[in-house]
Amino acid sequence: MVNAKNEWSRRKFVTVGTGAGAAIFINPISTWASNEIVAKKALVASKFLSLDAHSHIDIPLYNNQKSDFNIDLNGEMKRSVLSAICATFAVDRPELTEPGEAFKRFTLGLDAMDIILETNRMKRALTYSDLIVAYKENKPIVIQSVEGGHFLEGQIERLGLAYDRGVRMLGLLHDVQPSPPIGDIYTDTPTYNGLTDFGASIIKECNRLGILIDLTHCSNAAINDALELSAKPVVISHTGLDTQLGNNERMAKMMMPRLISKQQAKIVSDAGGVIGVWTHLADSPQHYVRNLRAMIEVVGIDHVCMGTDTKIAKPKNADQRIGEVTNAAWENQKEGFFKIIVDEMLRDGFNEDEITKIGGTNFCRVFEAATIGH
Repeated sequence: MVNAKNEWSRRKFVTVGTGAGAAIFINPISTWASNEIVAKKALVASKFLSLDAHSHIDIPLYNNQKSDFNIDLNGEMKRSVLSAICATFAVDRPELTEPGEAFKRFTLGLDAMDIILETNRMKRALTYSDLIVAYKENKPIVIQSVEGGHFLEGQIERLGLAYDRGVRMLGLLHDVQPSPPIGDIYTDTPTYNGLTDFGASIIKECNRLGILIDLTHCSNAAINDALELSAKPVVISHTGLDTQLGNNERMAKMMMPRLISKQQAKIVSDAGGVIGVWTHLADSPQHYVRNLRAMIEVVGIDHVCMGTDTKIAKPKNADQRIGEVTNAAWENQKEGFFKIIVDEMLRDGFNEDEITKIGGTNFCRVFEAATIGH
């Protein structure tokens, strides 16, 4: 097993990512005053590339599923004041029952994304430079992600097919174990003591191709195996600290296995990784910002991003529940997601540089490192 952890130490990695760190912030505002926060929040939110590291899109994955592509992805992203999202879908729900079914759903999902992007006059970001160009042109853009390696079905060469279709981030695991197994899922009883041999081969092939690895849904042992194997930094796109449980006991109990401990979060950050904080277990924008700060206190400002685990847009006639959609993450939310988060971060004492890092620079630094040269 190749140990790449020392190569991507926190100290070295933070200083290596000069491309993302240098280019992502444009026309900074030099001073802040508390009585100017409300007036400045919209300006600040639009001054740099902002990104959600985990955003779901409702897409048809089955031949008999009604194909409703009437999704205002472009409009909802502009309303959110998010420049980019990691647009993801999973293929393991409902239960996979037949060989080849996962790959079929995967292909249908990418076909649906093609239509949605074309309808919205949007593109996929294949490199970091694509993100910057889109931002400067004020054009929302997506990083194509898939949650779970089920579509591989033991065929590692399918990662190349995914890459050719524009996939640039892979969530290694999801709710249901793929066949053949990839590694231990954090909500299951440990069976494989981390990653399987096939899981290890996926890490190496993603590195070779230039696909960013997302270790959400992996057990601690599987995360640590991946960190030892990967020559590139990784992300955990959506989670929260296991000390930040919110006020809903039922939800906290359900989410506890999906949360990360301080110790494990530090292991990820020390390897150069970035952790996305989701909106679950946060009752308000203020609460969400407190959860961001709690993560920062553990791993440092250079290793935290936003990964809401919400849906940026649903079909126009579909029901939208509070907490499900990015721009309706909280009750009585009247402004776009990132605008209200910037407002609360300013009120909480975050400075311009810190907002820039959490808003987009940290994730983009890792994305650039994973995809550069491909």
